[in-house]
Amino acid sequence: MSALLNRIKSWSFLGTISRWIQGRDTTLKDLQLCAESEIERIAKDSGLSVSEFRRLATLGPNAADLLERRMAALDLDPTEVSHIAPHTFRDLQKLCSLCKSHGRCLRDLARNPADEAWKDYCPNVGTLMALDALPWSKRSEW
Repeated sequence: MSALLNRIKSWSFLGTISRWIQGRDTTLKDLQLCAESEIERIAKDSGLSVSEFRRLATLGPNAADLLERRMAALDLDPTEVSHIAPHTFRDLQKLCSLCKSHGRCLRDLARNPADEAWKDYCPNVGTLMALDALPWSKRSEW
């Protein structure tokens, strides 16, 4: 399998896509050759619409990397969140991947991760703030 697919984390929705691909011994390019019914099944199994699935498959496995950086700025452990709330984490990844403010988010994280400007444009702000209010075992303050 390509290095790209090997880098996909197993707990991500992109990991779900990767596991399906690996099971079929195929590549992302081969998704274009799949029957529409097969694409619909994969999308449904991944908890996505067909259009979301197609869009996310083209974005690649690193499309939600900014989410992990934002979570780190909030002292949230992505691995812990993904294990305790996998559906919520998948929704966070999906929204981050499809977000139109990647450039702004990247700049804000690079300049000052503690700056709250991200709350004005991040589609995950509500969920991240709710998660931030919970007592996570990996946090030192709890």
